[in-house]
Amino acid sequence: MIASATRLFPVWALALAGVAYLWPAPFAALRPAIVWLLALVMFGMGMSLTPANFAEILRRPFPIGLGLGLQYLVMPLAAWAISAALHLSPQLTAGMILVGTAPGGTASNVICYLARGDVALSITLTAASTLLAVVATPYLTLLYVGQAIDVPATRMLADVFQIVFVPVTAGTLLNWLFHRRVHSIKRVFPLVSVAAIVLIIAIVVALNQRGFAQLGALLAGAVVLHNLLGLVLGYAIPAALGLDRRICRTLAIEVGMQNSGLAVALATQYFSPLAALPGALFSIWHNLSGSTVAAWWSRRPA
Repeated sequence: MIASATRLFPVWALALAGVAYLWPAPFAALRPAIVWLLALVMFGMGMSLTPANFAEILRRPFPIGLGLGLQYLVMPLAAWAISAALHLSPQLTAGMILVGTAPGGTASNVICYLARGDVALSITLTAASTLLAVVATPYLTLLYVGQAIDVPATRMLADVFQIVFVPVTAGTLLNWLFHRRVHSIKRVFPLVSVAAIVLIIAIVVALNQRGFAQLGALLAGAVVLHNLLGLVLGYAIPAALGLDRRICRTLAIEVGMQNSGLAVALATQYFSPLAALPGALFSIWHNLSGSTVAAWWSRRPA
């Protein structure tokens, strides 16, 4: 039942976003909760990890190094290029860049499993990109939009450390030290994470109710194109380098699916609610596209 409810994430997100659009006031009042909700999601992600996931980096340096390189080279550059081509405002461009510089998405491991990818590699890449995000997200954002908009990279780094590194580390240690005792909690945490992200999306929609209708089509196109470029290049580049199909599928999913919740939290805190819109839309879309890709690959042997 929990797994079924979790897979319906896009449905819950669209439904609550619709409610927030029609009745924005109660959701807009929850703006300060965004950071705490994301920290809860990061703690749940940490509870799915063990120190062995990080040790895996030393055992498989090439695919993990390639995945991290694609994650932090392809997605930020694609976000910048799309924003420039569509003449997005500096605030929306900052939101797109934050999505592009975010680490792998928390749902990517499930999508990888359904797509017959390399789940161990997927988990390790998500963990590694999440820890690397502490430095990569603020300073890559500064690199791409620092000339157009003020980017407080040092303060952002401190916040990413608190929002990402601390809860992920705490969750990992709890899982490692008390694995059997927290087993029942781990089972429900995916649903808790989905509920938290759905609420974050609803808050962002409520905060942007007036401008949402005007920007909807253009921004949706930018988000869809960004995600598709990540999926396509995340597969094509490893394939061109001769990696097997399971690894190509895994890297495509890890590159294409971003932790857009982190992008939303940072955009809301350091830029504006408008800058959080790309992350909110990406949260919904990448789960739809990821599920579609997984369904296609699940019927084809790797």
